[in-house]
Amino acid sequence: MIILVVDGYNIIGAWEELQRLKKISIGEARDRLIELMADYQSVSGQKVMIVFDAYHVPGIETRESAFDLDVIYTRENETADECIERLVPTLMNVETKVYVATSDYTEQRIIFGKGALRKSARELYLDLQRTKDEIATNIDKYDGKRPTKISLKRDILEVFEKWRRGEN
Repeated sequence: MIILVVDGYNIIGAWEELQRLKKISIGEARDRLIELMADYQSVSGQKVMIVFDAYHVPGIETRESAFDLDVIYTRENETADECIERLVPTLMNVETKVYVATSDYTEQRIIFGKGALRKSARELYLDLQRTKDEIATNIDKYDGKRPTKISLKRDILEVFEKWRRGEN
């Protein structure tokens, strides 16, 4: 299994589309990143977790599920980097590879020391573009194709109809 832990605000600050959205609304930029990572997760097969700083927001760490992703908001006075550093060792085991997506060089060195692998914001962006291309190819491949109708003998149809109605 592969788990990708994404430093949310680091990626928002690195990708042009998300930078533009951030100028309008940080919430919109967050939501867009979550949508993009949900698409990525569905095609790549990797489990994706996104960590956002809640450094100046009072309260405890919160986790929510959005599009089958784990979205974590750090606890009060904790940065996303600190949360990721705490989280990585709990995710790692013999069967699991953990990647951390961040362009923060210091954070990359720390997570290397904890046994995780790194993926820069640019690498993740390129992977995401390949994912979008794969989705578009699959849509084009199946677009316009209708399922074929299967002809069945009358006695088989009658059996299926009885099953559908709950009759034996």
